[in-house]
Amino acid sequence: MKIISKTYLLIGILVAVALFNLFILYNTQVTTTNESYAIIRAGDLKAKVETIASLASSIAGGNENDRKTLDNEIRDFDNILNTLKNGGTIRGQAIPQLSSDISSEYEVVKKNWELYKKEASQIQALSVHNPETMAALNYVLDKNTEMILTTDSLAKDLLDLNRDYNRHKEIARELHEITKTIGQDAVLISIGQENNTRNSLHNARLTFDVGIRNLLQIPLDDLDLSGTNLKAEQLIPIPRENSRSLDQIDLLWESVSLRVKTLEKKSLFSDEFSKSFSSLNMQRKSLLDSIDSMLDVWNQSRLDERNEGQLVIQAIIGVDIVIFIIVLFVIRKSLLPLQTITNALSRIKEGIYGEKIKYSSSDEIGELASTFNIMSDTIRIKEEEARRMSVAKDEFLTMITHELKTPLVPIQGYADMLLGGHLGTLTDKQRERMGIIKSSATSLLQIISDLLDAQKLELGQLRMKKEVTPIQNTVLKSIQTLQPQIDESKIKVINEVNPKTMVAHDADRITQVLTNLIKNSLKSVKPDVGIIRITSAEDASEVRITVEDNGTGIPPEKQTKLFTKFYQADASLTREKGGSGLGLSICKGIVGAHDGKITLESTPGVGTKVTFSLPKGDGKMSI
Repeated sequence: MKIISKTYLLIGILVAVALFNLFILYNTQVTTTNESYAIIRAGDLKAKVETIASLASSIAGGNENDRKTLDNEIRDFDNILNTLKNGGTIRGQAIPQLSSDISSEYEVVKKNWELYKKEASQIQALSVHNPETMAALNYVLDKNTEMILTTDSLAKDLLDLNRDYNRHKEIARELHEITKTIGQDAVLISIGQENNTRNSLHNARLTFDVGIRNLLQIPLDDLDLSGTNLKAEQLIPIPRENSRSLDQIDLLWESVSLRVKTLEKKSLFSDEFSKSFSSLNMQRKSLLDSIDSMLDVWNQSRLDERNEGQLVIQAIIGVDIVIFIIVLFVIRKSLLPLQTITNALSRIKEGIYGEKIKYSSSDEIGELASTFNIMSDTIRIKEEEARRMSVAKDEFLTMITHELKTPLVPIQGYADMLLGGHLGTLTDKQRERMGIIKSSATSLLQIISDLLDAQKLELGQLRMKKEVTPIQNTVLKSIQTLQPQIDESKIKVINEVNPKTMVAHDADRITQVLTNLIKNSLKSVKPDVGIIRITSAEDASEVRITVEDNGTGIPPEKQTKLFTKFYQADASLTREKGGSGLGLSICKGIVGAHDGKITLESTPGVGTKVTFSLPKGDGKMSI
């Protein structure tokens, strides 16, 4: 089998095994997560049971606003219970269908919930209070203050009597305290604390009855005093002038005692509500126990499934290891000869060409070795040709630029002499033509200079003499060099460079960078409205100079090539105004020689911004 076919087959096996493993692990993870969430939601049912019981107690305490909340909690419990059985979503999380292993425990929970829900629903719908008891309670609370004041008056009426009335005074004080007790017990009943309060209220009523009758010399025959220490006392009558408050108490107590008896016998809650409330409390424990039982079985079932899943995963891992070892062995055996080729390629990387690989097999490795031998010879030949061509190109470029520059100097000199009138007066037309000759010679000299600079940068021969000087001086020099063109074009150049900014740089070369950038901006902005702004920024490590204009801008698809040699964003416009296409390439080389960076941002119709950075440091000669 071919190595490539064998490799594809092995890779296919590994991919299939990996996908199978991912599928198993994903399903296991999803199932485990969803089931864990389902158990959590089942555990929440216990909290809802307590919430329902709490709301029932709140309703019993008179908070009618909780009836609606109780109804919502009942419906929510139903929804969760049904979703746990049939599957679905709770709070956006998927819930799997209940396992058959837990069905019996679930049915017990369901049965207990129906009983609990029945009582809770009745509490939600029934009237809480017994009307007769409520009326009696309100009457007792309403009259209690009057009774306290009257018993207090009685004690004061007896205060001036002699010591034969000491027992009368003691009973009057007891009646005053008992009246307070009756009021307190009535308040406790009103907030739902009936059980122990009824006995206290009964004892208080009997004590008050016995006390008032003893003061009035009324028999106690109709009172059931069994189980108490109360008894009839023979007291002398209270003088009439001191018994006015006693008569008032007698009349007031006659009506109050009847209501107190009602509170003793009848619950504040209606019979239906009391029955449902009591049944709810009894059903609560059964429901909580059944939920606990379901959760225990569910957790045990999940633990068993996890143990089984671990066995399956361990088996899969074992198979994966065996497959991986087999694949590794086959690949190692098939690709071992490639080490020889790799070593040979490393030697080519080091510049050793023409080396041959000895490999006799006719498989893909053999074909590769043969191809490598041919490639090695070809690279050696091409490298020698490229080296010869590079030397010839450098020699030709150096020669042609110098040869071109030599005749341009006298042309430019004689043009200056003619324009200066040293060889005779020129007509206007002659002066115009001589101006064109001088301008063309100057442009050609600039192109030749750019070619030389580009060649030096490429060969690493452009020398840099960096000194720490104010960068603003360099910017001013660049602007002054181009001032005639700036004035002629009626362009506004704004210099905002910080005069205190010092940076190590070659002033002549950075002037060349700035001059090229300003020239490019002069070509792109419109007369009268064009603005070129030069700004600076700095931090602890570098200084950044930005040349920004409001010109025509450069299309995005052309911006990435602007720093390439001889590239022109608009060839026709550049030829019209002059240029070699080397300006930005030279700028990049000069900035790079300063260990800086240059970037360009441009938006068509808005303008262009070019920023270059210069690292701070001490000035020194560099190449």
